Amino acid sequence: MSSLTTQTYTPTEEAEINQWLTTSDRLKISSADQKPLLDTLNTHLASRTTLLGTKPSKADIALYHSLAPQVAAWSPAQKTGELGHPHIVRHLDFIQNSPVFGLDVSEGEKLKVDPEEILYVEPPVDAKAEKERLKKEKAAAAAASASGGEPALADRTNKKDKSVVEKVAEKVAGAKDTVVAAVAGEGAEKGEQKQKKEKKEKAPKPQKAPPAVTPLSPCLIDLRVGHILKAIKHPEADSLYVSTIAMGDKAGTEDTSEYEGQVVRTVCSGLNGLVPLEEMQGRKVVVVCNLKPVKMRGIKSCAMVLAASPRLKEGEEDHHGGPVELVTPPAEAKAGERVFFEGWKGEPEGVLNPKKRVWDTIQPGFTVTEDLAAAFDAGVVKELSKEGESAKTGVGKLVTEAGGVCKVKSLTNAIIR
Repeated sequence: MSSLTTQTYTPTEEAEINQWLTTSDRLKISSADQKPLLDTLNTHLASRTTLLGTKPSKADIALYHSLAPQVAAWSPAQKTGELGHPHIVRHLDFIQNSPVFGLDVSEGEKLKVDPEEILYVEPPVDAKAEKERLKKEKAAAAAASASGGEPALADRTNKKDKSVVEKVAEKVAGAKDTVVAAVAGEGAEKGEQKQKKEKKEKAPKPQKAPPAVTPLSPCLIDLRVGHILKAIKHPEADSLYVSTIAMGDKAGTEDTSEYEGQVVRTVCSGLNGLVPLEEMQGRKVVVVCNLKPVKMRGIKSCAMVLAASPRLKEGEEDHHGGPVELVTPPAEAKAGERVFFEGWKGEPEGVLNPKKRVWDTIQPGFTVTEDLAAAFDAGVVKELSKEGESAKTGVGKLVTEAGGVCKVKSLTNAIIR
C-alpha cells in the first residue's frame, strides 16, 4: 500500500470519499441514533482494509478523528461482543499505526486495542447448508405459484379416455385378424400367434469396471503454505487458538469466508499455552487443507496447522506439555503454494475419507531431520511396504514448489502433527 500523498482516485472514488466525509461529520456527535449508522459501517469494513477497499484516503483519517474518542469509551461488549463493532475497532487501530496515513498520535493518545480481548467470534457460514436452504425456499415458492388442480385433472381424464379408446380399437383389430386368418385356412392358432409380440432377448448389462485403487502415499494429503492474518484465543476453550488463514482458496470455495480482501478459512489449533499468541500473528505456516472440517467448541475448523513436538520414548505418556514449534516454510513462499515431500509429489485427494484413515496411517511418518528440516520417513509407515516393488522408501524433505525447505526452530528427531 503506497503513501497517501501518492494516491490517485477515479471520479467514482472521489464521490465515495465525499460521502464518507459527510458520514464522518455525522458520527462526531455520539448519540443513540448512531447505532444503525455504526452497524452499517461495521458491516462495510468486515471485508475491507480501508473505506475504499484497499486504497487509503483522507476519509479514513476523518473517520478516525470522529470515532476514536467515542470508541475509547466503549465497553468490551461494544467493541468485540456479539452485538459490538469489532471491524470499526480494527480499522481505527490500523489507521493509527500504519505509516501510510502519517497520523501524529503519541502512544499515550492512541486508542487502546487488546488483540486478545475478543468476546465473540462469528461462526463461518455453512455454504452447503445455505445452498440447501435456498433450494428448499425456491421449491416452496414454485409450489405456491403453481396452477390449481382442475385443468390438470381434466387433462389427465382426457388422456385416460384416449388410452381406453386406443386399447379397445387394438382388441377389435386383433379379433378381426384372427377371423381373417381362420377363413384363409391358416387357423385360429396362427392368428393368435400373430397377436403375440416376440420378446426380444435382453442384452446383458455391461459390467462396471472396478474403481481404480489409489496407491497409499503422503501426496494424497493436501499440504500448502498458509498465511495467518489474525489469531485469537478461543472464547470457549482455554487450550485453543482460532486463526484466520489465507491458503490459496478461490472465492466461493466451501467453508471459506473473506477477510481484508482475501479468501480465508477459520482454523482451530490446540496451541494456546504452547506457542505465544504474538508468534501466531501474521506468520507463514504449513497447513493440511483436505481434512474433513470439524466443530471445536462451537467453531468450525476447516484445516490444520502443522507443528513439531518431541517424540515420545517407549512407555512414556503424552501430557501435551510441549515444547511445540510450528513448521515454517521459506519466507518468500506465498499463501496457497503447494508443499510436498521430495519423492512423493502427486495430486492430493479432494477431501480425505475418514473411513480410509489416510491421515492416521501416513502422519506417523512425519518427522524432523538432524538439520531441522520437516520430512517424511517411509520406513515408519508399514502399510507402504504392501505396495510391493512400486513402494518408495527413504526420507524425503518437505519442500515448496519453488524448492525451499520447510523447517522448525530447534527440535530434531521430533514428530510432526
